Amino acid sequence: MAKLKIGVFGGYRGHTMINVLFNHDDAELVAVCDKYEPILEGITKEGEQRGMNIATYTDFDEFIKHDMDAVVLANYATEHAVYAIRCLKAGKHVMSEVLPCETMAQAVELIETVEETGLVYTYAENYCYMRHAFEMWHRYKRGDIGEVTYIEGEYIHDCTAIWPQITYGDPDHWRNRMHPTFYCTHSIGPMLTMTGLRPVQVVGFETPLHDKYKDIAITRGTGIEIVTLENGAIARSVHGDLKREPCSYNYMIYGQKGMMEGDRFPYKEDSELMHVYLESDKFCKGEWENYNPEPPVEPEKAKQFGTHGGSDFYATHFFIEKMLGRPQGEWAIDVYTAVDMGICGLLAYKSILDGNVPVKVPNLRNKEERDAYRNDHACTTPWVAGDQLLPRSSHPYEPVPESTYKRHEELWKNGTNLEYGTDFEIKD
Repeated sequence: MAKLKIGVFGGYRGHTMINVLFNHDDAELVAVCDKYEPILEGITKEGEQRGMNIATYTDFDEFIKHDMDAVVLANYATEHAVYAIRCLKAGKHVMSEVLPCETMAQAVELIETVEETGLVYTYAENYCYMRHAFEMWHRYKRGDIGEVTYIEGEYIHDCTAIWPQITYGDPDHWRNRMHPTFYCTHSIGPMLTMTGLRPVQVVGFETPLHDKYKDIAITRGTGIEIVTLENGAIARSVHGDLKREPCSYNYMIYGQKGMMEGDRFPYKEDSELMHVYLESDKFCKGEWENYNPEPPVEPEKAKQFGTHGGSDFYATHFFIEKMLGRPQGEWAIDVYTAVDMGICGLLAYKSILDGNVPVKVPNLRNKEERDAYRNDHACTTPWVAGDQLLPRSSHPYEPVPESTYKRHEELWKNGTNLEYGTDFEIKD
């Protein structure tokens, strides 16, 4: 069987997917597109060392013409839907990195494009495949703790020190413009995949602005979403730059027969300890399991990839399996679930701006619910929102001086960050 030919748009974040494609039995990397030529030069050298001739492009319009079956989108997080739609219309299957869409109008157009083309779209929310999150998904699906009643997800990652290295001093970089609940699917995503349930309502909250952040170009607080699921269960999501190290991603799920949670303080290397309580046939009597789970699918293959605990392998692998029509493709995240994850954050910000009122989360699987959102371009990007432009925060904030962006650009070019010289690690 000939290998699937896959291109990657965005060589920086996309490099983790590129590593998987370098080593996958059923797919090969054939092209990469990025506006930053040094990234392309590095990928060309890697390919040559492996005896591969990888085409490189700085122009997406030329890249999309390349002979390939599918495209991995690892470009700016606010632009995934726009390029996913273009790729699908060009006859390419798509795997989209985080996030699925920037506006409700994009959510509708993305879903309808997937439906019209009949092509595969999967969402690379890698935190759904983190070791304890994937184990919880597997065990909940098996029925171990019964139906969910309450669930929590958190993704706390203080990026302030590495801000120049992930924004390049660009005032229009999406991170410099995003609102507090936009980057929500690392916390919301695993809760939806674990339970298989759809969100029906969301209430949003934003923490106060940090005094020091005005010197860093961060003009928003941390985002919190309280989501009601279709069975009435409540999900709490928190994500952002709260103060703790190391960073934290963790999930806790309560069911009618027990509960599961990850260890919020996994300071031992390679430890993702999980705790499971299973109630007996008597109330308040049960037993605990405490163990370091092995991935429930292809554990040996996942161990070959270190980024995000091997979870980046799963997102790419399940995309390939889905395209090939194989059973493991069932673990891939489809466009409807992806959009559910993302629009919780979009609608949570509407809730915040309206005074923390509950907002309905539409079921965009239903065509009759889509029309209300076709022209909803509200977001924090001026050239996308037009006259529907939203502020970056619900709190008053001062415009960021041009000198701050210039300083960040210089630090980025020098390979330094705000606090620790050149000793930085970028996690996404």
